[in-house]
Amino acid sequence: IALSTLRQLGLIITSLGLGLILITFFHLLTHAIFKSLLFICRGDVIHQNQGLQDLRFLGGSLKGRLFARTLINICNLALCGFPFLAGFYSKDAIIEIGYSSSYSLIFLYLIAFRVGLSGSYSMRLYY
Repeated sequence: IALSTLRQLGLIITSLGLGLILITFFHLLTHAIFKSLLFICRGDVIHQNQGLQDLRFLGGSLKGRLFARTLINICNLALCGFPFLAGFYSKDAIIEIGYSSSYSLIFLYLIAFRVGLSGSYSMRLYY
């Protein structure tokens, strides 16, 4: 769960480089809220599995735990930037302003790549 924060920090630094201070702060807040919910839910799952933390052995540990599973899925979707959730609006604003600026094409590809990477680990956690 903590590794995806490194990818989010790359996106945050990129948006700061674009001069988007308020959008960066909004993205930081939405990331912090949903990431903390994700940590709480995963901590509950680890507690229910007697301290087992390895993702390879936690498959199926959410069966019968509808509330925790629903919260984990919503948090993952928000962190990935699913439409109409908070992460979507912050990432969309960063991409939109980055593409409307007069930066080089390589920089624009890096923005899109970082946004894609920021959600990739959350999808791995889902599977």
